[in-house]
Amino acid sequence: MPTRSDRRPGITRRTFLSAAALAACPFWRTPSAGAAVRRLVLADDPFQLGVASGDPTPTGVVLWTRLAPDPLHGGGMPPEPVEVSWEVADDEGLRNVVRKGTATASPDLAHSVHVEVEGLEPDRWYWYRFRTADAESPLGRTRTAPADDALPAAVRFAFASCQHYESGLYTAYEHMAGEPLDLVIHLGDYIYEGAPQRGQVRRHVGDGELHTLEDYRNRHAQYKTDPHLQGAHAACPWLVTWDDHEFDNNYAGAISEQRNVDPQEFLVRRAAAYQACYEHMPLRKPARPHGPDMRLYRGVPFGRLVDFAVLDTRQYRTDQPCGDGNKPPCAGVFDPAATLLGQEQEQWLFERLQASPARWNVLAQQVMMARVDRLPGPLVAWSMDQWGGYDVARKRLLEFVRDRRVSNPVVLTGDIHTNWVNDLKVDFDAPESPTVATEFVGTSISSGGNGSQTRADTSGVLADNPFVKFYNAERGYVSCQITPERWTSQYQVVEDVRTAGAPRVTRASFVVEHGRPGAERHS
Repeated sequence: MPTRSDRRPGITRRTFLSAAALAACPFWRTPSAGAAVRRLVLADDPFQLGVASGDPTPTGVVLWTRLAPDPLHGGGMPPEPVEVSWEVADDEGLRNVVRKGTATASPDLAHSVHVEVEGLEPDRWYWYRFRTADAESPLGRTRTAPADDALPAAVRFAFASCQHYESGLYTAYEHMAGEPLDLVIHLGDYIYEGAPQRGQVRRHVGDGELHTLEDYRNRHAQYKTDPHLQGAHAACPWLVTWDDHEFDNNYAGAISEQRNVDPQEFLVRRAAAYQACYEHMPLRKPARPHGPDMRLYRGVPFGRLVDFAVLDTRQYRTDQPCGDGNKPPCAGVFDPAATLLGQEQEQWLFERLQASPARWNVLAQQVMMARVDRLPGPLVAWSMDQWGGYDVARKRLLEFVRDRRVSNPVVLTGDIHTNWVNDLKVDFDAPESPTVATEFVGTSISSGGNGSQTRADTSGVLADNPFVKFYNAERGYVSCQITPERWTSQYQVVEDVRTAGAPRVTRASFVVEHGRPGAERHS
């Protein structure tokens, strides 16, 4: 029996033929045609999941909602298309409507709506809402990106990840929604696929681990019912990507964490997870899944100030080496064919970085890039699920950044439920070698429950990894301000995620100066 590290994630001929045979699955079809129902009577409010916007351009933005009068039990909508009207105004009272129209909420997409509004002015705020069946959605606020040739004085955004619903309250989003942000970036683990657990702050719907399309839809809907998450979505546009828990823990491409999983069944489950993810996120049409495949990597520029390359380190990766987990490096770590991004995405990224006119170039991605030794003392253990388990690919990316002189590269990371600030080097075994980029790692919103300022192994981590500038295990998010000359990251923490109304504390602040890779503590 081959071990997990012997398997590869590429879809084999057998798997491909199995996937092709599954094309008749209902959620792999295109939305059904037919006239939308114009007059509809619903038993309850269809806008219980709120509104959201995302992926802004200088002239447009995606507006999202989903009709779900019974959100935790399949949505509660009739099996027909439903007409939804929308309007966008340049004032909060929606007195001056600048764009409006109608969209069809299709049952094939869980009656979700993705409106790609165009014809807006660059670099300004707008307000929007939806209507259907005599019901009106909450009011949302969004904004367009600056013009392509503009150099804004500043861009303010926050990034977050890992929001396990059962483990804690979303107090961090309550504080985030109160900040003057232009953008929020979510780096994955928006939902968790596991079965409900006893003794938690809240309880997941369902009886077991998610497998079906209905399972994933209900779980996404439950998370979306949280008022603080809704408030953060309604406050400004989001850029979203996923990590593993939107589907299955620590999966690698088409490979399950568990042994003896039928590859055909795994792809069917992946298709269901990807479908539900698209249905609940403010994403553009190119992201719409085709069976078990969904392209999430993309670029989102904010003028000449910053270019966000949003990455996907799950769908295209090869299997984790050494049996996964924190392990001493085995031969698989140094396999030249091992990849987190896949060849096509990596080439896309290199070309985008090479051509970027932006002052700051940001990689919004999932797993830690710094190669951290997790065992204090002479023993060595690297995370096989992070970039440390893919040594050649990591070096290739950092060498490209160094050799092509990419302007002010910054990596944003989630996944690990702890805060880190790392100086990134091509050769981590040479601590005096030049720093080529900066990595800011954000903790979880709630996953893991209440954390702490320090952990028992803090001194060992810092001593064995001199490129680590900050290490913290509380919950929260990171708020950032970018100007042409300076990047500032503030680590915002919530000390208690089990009690409503817990205060926010700025635990640390770090600065990166233009043209000088590496972060310095500001406070």
